[in-house]
Amino acid sequence: MLIKVKGKIQFEPEDKTRKHKSQASWKRIAMILTNDDLADYYSWFIKRRFNLELNKPLRGSHVSFINDSERDFKEGVHLWNEGKKLFDGAEIDFYIDPEPRTNGEHWWLRVYCPDSEMIRASMGLSPTPYFTLHLTLGYANSRWIDHSNYILEICKRHEIISSEPRKPMSEHEIFEFENC
Repeated sequence: MLIKVKGKIQFEPEDKTRKHKSQASWKRIAMILTNDDLADYYSWFIKRRFNLELNKPLRGSHVSFINDSERDFKEGVHLWNEGKKLFDGAEIDFYIDPEPRTNGEHWWLRVYCPDSEMIRASMGLSPTPYFTLHLTLGYANSRWIDHSNYILEICKRHEIISSEPRKPMSEHEIFEFENC
């Protein structure tokens, strides 16, 4: 099952950390902003169900679909500039798998977005980013990491969270909610 969500594309978001600032000269970033509290909503449920406190994503609920070095742009950075002119601020549809995923440290939702794949490809990037499309819910810091790994093992053992591999979008039923 996938749920259709609307977002807004933002190229070159504000640098939030020293790491972002240090990479800004050679790294290109574009994301889909959700303008909602989806990450907070899921984090609340994870806290309530598993007593696990997650650190929030610095940029709120979003999907990073370009997070690449300038050298990854096969046709050069001029395509980045053209893409930015065309798509910055545009509304875009994407689809979330509502089941949370974790590797023990990071928690996320799987995301599907054919339009962002088309944008990546038009800029000379591979359609799929290195870390497949996802919406980060948060991460367990050093205080919570052991507990988060414990929760992961319990979820695997009792099949609370699926460990099935990512399926093609065409194999999902899609739900769309109007006027929400």
